[in-house]
Amino acid sequence: MQMMLLLPELTLCLMALVFFFCALGPCKTDTLNNLASGLSVLCLAAAVAGFNQEGMLFFQTYRVDLFSQLFKIILTLGLCLTIWSGPGLRGIEEQLRPEYYLFLAVATLGMTLLSSAHELLTILLSLEISAFALFAIIPFRHQTMRREHLEAAIKYFLFSAIATGLLLYGMSYVFGLGHSTLLGELAQTLPALMQNEPLAVVGMVMLLCGFFYKLALFPMHFLTPDVYEGSANETTSFIATLPKIAVIAIIIRLVSLVGAEAVSLTWILAVFAVMSMTIGNLCALVQNDLKRLLAYSSIAHAGYVTIGVLSVNQIGFAAAIYYMLGYLLMNLACFFVIYQLAAEGENLTFDHLHGLYRRAPLLACTLAAGAFGLTGIPPTIGFTGKFMVFTAALQRGHYTLVILAVINSAISAFYYLKLVRAAYRPMAESGESVTLSWSATSLGLFLLASIILAGILPQGIIALAQEAVNSMG
Repeated sequence: MQMMLLLPELTLCLMALVFFFCALGPCKTDTLNNLASGLSVLCLAAAVAGFNQEGMLFFQTYRVDLFSQLFKIILTLGLCLTIWSGPGLRGIEEQLRPEYYLFLAVATLGMTLLSSAHELLTILLSLEISAFALFAIIPFRHQTMRREHLEAAIKYFLFSAIATGLLLYGMSYVFGLGHSTLLGELAQTLPALMQNEPLAVVGMVMLLCGFFYKLALFPMHFLTPDVYEGSANETTSFIATLPKIAVIAIIIRLVSLVGAEAVSLTWILAVFAVMSMTIGNLCALVQNDLKRLLAYSSIAHAGYVTIGVLSVNQIGFAAAIYYMLGYLLMNLACFFVIYQLAAEGENLTFDHLHGLYRRAPLLACTLAAGAFGLTGIPPTIGFTGKFMVFTAALQRGHYTLVILAVINSAISAFYYLKLVRAAYRPMAESGESVTLSWSATSLGLFLLASIILAGILPQGIIALAQEAVNSMG
């Protein structure tokens, strides 16, 4: 039944429709929270139910396979965790909360469409659906906050327009040389073109740069810290995770088209990865605002995951998928702590973490797990993810790249462990304890356990990721 092929997308449309009607009249915050929590779980269940579906839709432009369905599960899981970690929407204007959930659903819908898009214009439309929804929610931050949220929204829109221009320009080159917009047909011509036609390399790099903005990869990383800092804590946790996962899905599809013999593209991606890791880690060392620190951290991690992609082999692509799942869990753990501590939705600094181990031991442990994972300390999922990515690169002979990545991982330990040190640093005066609801306590325990258990027992996830990569054909 073809309806099952689109089950996750249809469920997200239902979620968006529900909140559209909620926006037409007054709706209590508790009702909105319950609806959002329940519908996000329903979306996750729909993605799981449609996991084994396969097929081509809309004249070969939309491909449903194990690869796309796995990413839809990760995306809906991220949506579910984001909504559950930020109940009440403290940083969002009260009258805009129904619209906020509406745009979250639409943005996630665009990302799920992107994971299945199998044609250049379909990719563009899916990307813009998610992008325009994100444009809308960044200015929704509470007006009692400083006005940086408006600046962040304008910058995000303008720079995204530039990225879209690059994307279209790259698509024009690829279409002009390959004479098709269908990825299945381009797979027959692109490998030879990438070796013999310099314009094909230029077009592919420009095409990928349109996605690098969402990934926060050099050279499209400039405005990431401003967007993170200006957005509400709930919005930042969403922007910092889900768009990157969706973009990695389409980047893997595109890079797999050109094959491992495209040496020029591999070297360009390697340079971008090194620059991204180095700039991100060095700039993060001097940050005091926690969201700006995590923004530069995301720039560095974009470099790490790119190493898996540029390996252009099964283990590299599978490692990138596993790495992004870990990145989702580790980042949401950090933003979960930020949300719980920011009672009025304000931005936090290291000073706000002092004495956290006494005020909220679970939050301190969750933050430590997230920070250790992002550093790459065993037995977390971050360590296993980096190990897999570096292994894939070593198999392709990228020894210098791996050495530079390991050095950057060592540099990152300084600011990640600074988070842990601040959380376990005693306060001069005993601060107020942080009271957690049962749902917040359950979510904190889930994130803490997931980061550790997925690192200790990665075999099932990695095997599933490899099977998904094989399904791309």
